[in-house]
Amino acid sequence: MFIYIHIYMDDLKKLQLIFQTLSDYNRLGMIRFICEKERSVGEIVKASKLSQPLVSHHLRVLKESGILETKRNGPFIFYYIRDKKILDAINLVLEILKDSGIKDHTTSKFCSGWIIGNYNTKK
Repeated sequence: MFIYIHIYMDDLKKLQLIFQTLSDYNRLGMIRFICEKERSVGEIVKASKLSQPLVSHHLRVLKESGILETKRNGPFIFYYIRDKKILDAINLVLEILKDSGIKDHTTSKFCSGWIIGNYNTKK
């Protein structure tokens, strides 16, 4: 029984980390911006209108949680979604909120190009 509880608690800790990571408005915006194609830090700074140090902080958190991955192209580092299933999870939460009657103003999917089952985890 102890092993089962330990495994269960590990899963809860992983969920907590993901939900904490996704609870930030700026991070969600970055994920949405990156969802269609990989982006450089400069592109993310320009699109978000946040300072470069703040963008770098959020990108580090997203990478450490396993949501984003990086690849280097010369002097530039590009970020991309490591596993596209996270986009489906976000869209599912939006669907649940829409169906629950909770007031919101979302009219489209989080990342319109992704639907459940469209997984391409490698870039």
